[in-house]
Amino acid sequence: MRRKSHDGRHHRCPRDLSALLGDELRAVRGKQRHLHRSDDHPGGAAAVIRFFKAEDAQGLVEFALVLPPVLLLLVFGLVELGSVLSVAMTMSSATREGARVASALVNGGGALGCSAGQSPNAASVDPNVIAAVERVLVGTGTRITLADLSQIRIAKATASGAETGGSINTWSYQLNGGPVVDGQQLDFVATSQPWQACSRDNSTPNADSAVITVTYTYRGRTPLRLLIPMFNQFTMTDHTVMAMNATR
Repeated sequence: MRRKSHDGRHHRCPRDLSALLGDELRAVRGKQRHLHRSDDHPGGAAAVIRFFKAEDAQGLVEFALVLPPVLLLLVFGLVELGSVLSVAMTMSSATREGARVASALVNGGGALGCSAGQSPNAASVDPNVIAAVERVLVGTGTRITLADLSQIRIAKATASGAETGGSINTWSYQLNGGPVVDGQQLDFVATSQPWQACSRDNSTPNADSAVITVTYTYRGRTPLRLLIPMFNQFTMTDHTVMAMNATR
């Protein structure tokens, strides 16, 4: 009876068998690692992780961290700039209104003027000028704090528009401490009055000119004042010069 020959596979050497088992084991481990990664990062999470490991992503993250503080500084700067411009425009309007009233009320504003020293309106000239200035400063929508208004000055102007020494009337802030004008008590009191209303001349061609000056201490309104000392507080000044050419 003839015995059949064994299959060639039964005659493999141990070395071939070890290699085969190694290949099988590596294939199984590869599948396990793939399943493990899929379980840890389902869907597109793996792609997101790869993105954030890239150098471009690191730069993007750094930019995102820096951008908010920069934007805040820009916003605070715009707020402060807008506030300063608003205050400056209000001060300019106030000095123009004061100069207009000072021009109209030259020589005491009376029909006879002050030539005989009898004008009944002379004492009310400067209070009316201050009242005109204050009305603009506290008008609706303004950002002026009267307590930060250092002073309002009414002075005789030189040919160049500067204040004439010895002819400067100064009014300082004092809440409800000033004279009453049109039923409203002013928040400014006269501290010096060398330039009397009756000494003002409106005769042509050498009419006097009045210069109205407002000095204000601006105080920062945003946290930017803590970072930039300039925005903590600074002095703002505005003045308007107008010829006293009223005829009454």
